[in-house]
Amino acid sequence: MKLPDGLLENIRAKTPLLHFITNYVTVNDCANITLACGGSPIMADEASEVAQITSLCSALVLNIGTVNERTLSSMLRAGRHANTLGIPVVLDPAGAGASDFRNNAVKLLLKEVNFTIVRGNISEIKYLSHGVASTLGVDASAEDRITEDNLKDALRFAQNFSVATGSVIIISGPIDIITDSGSGYVLRNGHPMMSTVTGTGCMSGAVAGCFLGAGSARPLDAAVSATAAMGVCGELACEKLQRVGGGPATFRNLLIDSMSMLTDSVLRDRARLQQVF
Repeated sequence: MKLPDGLLENIRAKTPLLHFITNYVTVNDCANITLACGGSPIMADEASEVAQITSLCSALVLNIGTVNERTLSSMLRAGRHANTLGIPVVLDPAGAGASDFRNNAVKLLLKEVNFTIVRGNISEIKYLSHGVASTLGVDASAEDRITEDNLKDALRFAQNFSVATGSVIIISGPIDIITDSGSGYVLRNGHPMMSTVTGTGCMSGAVAGCFLGAGSARPLDAAVSATAAMGVCGELACEKLQRVGGGPATFRNLLIDSMSMLTDSVLRDRARLQQVF
């Protein structure tokens, strides 16, 4: 099936402003992929200004990859204010399951903030849902990996978590799944090279924020289109890498370049999207 048409063009026409309180390891990549997608990023994590900054923006993206007491307070303040104003919020629970502090932080965020999209790998999402996981830092464990054999079970699990949270759920991996309470989709785009670069997951959350912030898509359509865009750009970057040579650092730059040159027609033609229910 095909993606909705015109969503990427709409981002570039509207240039939505996105507020990030995010992982400082990948903050520059998140800013650059946002610009490449057509959005405009602002990174502000001082508690005394986050509500005011959020009020200027079209979407808020929270990522717990390097969360600490100070930034957690800022995330809660920004998230609550976004909810009050009806501004969509994306959560990336990076590394959920890895430590007590991180786990308590993400539980508090889920309790206090209504998230439009929650995006993570399978181990992170399993922790959010069940309180147990076999996460390896910010990476999914091999035993949790989604395969063709367990795909339908993973989709139903994600759908149940969507019902519980009211959020669209994106589970990223070699096979991406995206669900809300009523529909479930599978995407088979991307390339293994994406796992050699720190921050492709964080960048995926940024792109989801762009599609949400442009305001023309249902949250589920925004999530599907954003996930497809990252996967297609990973493929395009790897194809060019094979021509020009290089390694992970070159691939990272080519990934951002590919997003900047991506068009709606290329995205729709290359997205390998399947609706499962």
